[in-house]
Amino acid sequence: MAQEKRDYYEVLGVSKGASEDEIKKAYKKLARKYHPDMNPGDKEAEEKFKEVNEANEVLSDPEKKARYDQFGFAGVDPNYGAGAGGGAYGGGFDFGDLGDIFGSFFGGGFGGGQRRNPNAPQRGESIRASVSVSFTEAAFGCEKSVTLERSEQCPTCKGNGCAPGTTPEICPDCHGTGTVQTRRQTPMGVFASNGPCRKCGGTGRLIHQPCPDCRGTGAVRKRKTIKVNIPAGIDHGQTISLR
Repeated sequence: MAQEKRDYYEVLGVSKGASEDEIKKAYKKLARKYHPDMNPGDKEAEEKFKEVNEANEVLSDPEKKARYDQFGFAGVDPNYGAGAGGGAYGGGFDFGDLGDIFGSFFGGGFGGGQRRNPNAPQRGESIRASVSVSFTEAAFGCEKSVTLERSEQCPTCKGNGCAPGTTPEICPDCHGTGTVQTRRQTPMGVFASNGPCRKCGGTGRLIHQPCPDCRGTGAVRKRKTIKVNIPAGIDHGQTISLR
């Protein structure tokens, strides 16, 4: 049987009417008391530390705090009390799927669902990395070296995926669009639908001689080490965004 969760205000030892500053002070005091660096090998302290961080994550956020004050744990955790089934309705249906369903059936005309140009510039990937810091480093701030691995344009083929001295061929089936239209006769009439071109795999190009370094993908994986400034007073589990 799962252990009953304690009230977040009780966890931090503050009243429901506590100010933002009071909540912050209570959290820092308890975080220091139960921090793993201060209690090596103490499983109970580790669980207390997690409990304190969970309470602070909600009570330090005005929006989450308001939902918690009104609805309790159910206001900040959609799975609370739902068990493994995820509540009365656990299907997780996304109404955004309707655009894809009707778009593929009626040729991409439903909900503005036009297929993206496969040759258009794409947004770069997001990279996440975890960094461990001691209690002192978290309290006063520090600088850490982080090694990341990311995809970069292949320097050999300049990103086109072709071996040096060769160029890709425009797909004759989709004429470089990456999509083809098919028509279906149904009792309701003729319907057209768009789908990825099978001949080129939706890229709009045919590569007959792939680049030997990237094997036709146009990208290679590179490792890079960067310096990251950890601000003073950072909380456990907090995220820092770098651009």
